[in-house]
Amino acid sequence: MGAGVFTAPLQRPAHVGEDWLEPAQRRYSPAEHAVWDTLYARQLEVLPGRAASAFMAGLERLDLGRGGVPDFARLSEELGALTGWSVAPVPMLIPDHVFFWHLANRRFPAGNFIRGADSLDYIQEPDVFHDVFGHVPMLADPTYADYMQEYGRAGWKAMRHNRLKSLGALYWYTVEFGLIQEADGIRAYGAGILSGPTEAVFAVEAQSPNRIMLNVDRVMRTDYVIDDLQPTYFVIESFDALYHDTVDRDFDRLYRSLPPGFTYANSAVIDVDDVLHRGTQEYLLRGGRGSGAKPV
Repeated sequence: MGAGVFTAPLQRPAHVGEDWLEPAQRRYSPAEHAVWDTLYARQLEVLPGRAASAFMAGLERLDLGRGGVPDFARLSEELGALTGWSVAPVPMLIPDHVFFWHLANRRFPAGNFIRGADSLDYIQEPDVFHDVFGHVPMLADPTYADYMQEYGRAGWKAMRHNRLKSLGALYWYTVEFGLIQEADGIRAYGAGILSGPTEAVFAVEAQSPNRIMLNVDRVMRTDYVIDDLQPTYFVIESFDALYHDTVDRDFDRLYRSLPPGFTYANSAVIDVDDVLHRGTQEYLLRGGRGSGAKPV
């Protein structure tokens, strides 16, 4: 990495190297395996008809419901045979440049811990359920798997241009909270939606949020909320279109035109938007999660 590239000063635990990988996946207790099973069963009640067909196909091919937290070695072997990806345990959120490096080498870093039974609905830091259940089934889709690798490669360019916030918005509105237009309706493929029951329904069916067709330049100028349901979701036509609209985009030129901060609020609808659903924003206007507002 060049000397002029800034990296976030996270404190690296003493037991991991510069790649931030754990020496081995941890051994989970019976109670922790039970948490996985509870979360898995709960999601399977709400995702059919709301999750992208590629996600449901990946979930079936990798069979993540065999009981307890999946074994990363077995999962990596099966995923590797499909798309060349593997899953690697990390102790916590890792620095951006390390995350990009792993993605660029088709490794998905997954939290080596799981939430407690008393906090099933929300945790601040992504755990093994969010990372493996939410993200990994999508990596069984070849086009999406290639998109994720290219995103990792794009991270280095964003760092050189000091535009990580902009690239982070693209990740947020695709990888974490993306929707796709399928023949039978809008479905979710973002891990932040797929790993939580409330957002899985809210993102696809609620009247409050906007649903807007993805425009890369617009999305990378758009703020986002990290601790509540999204006021806006962006919709892609296909994973081929997502790959084309990002990988084939001249990001050097785009970064030179982007301001250092965001231009648009996370609830905004602007004149260039291809709007599928203009939301009422009732949930946001009532105060969101902190106010106890219903996600309608």
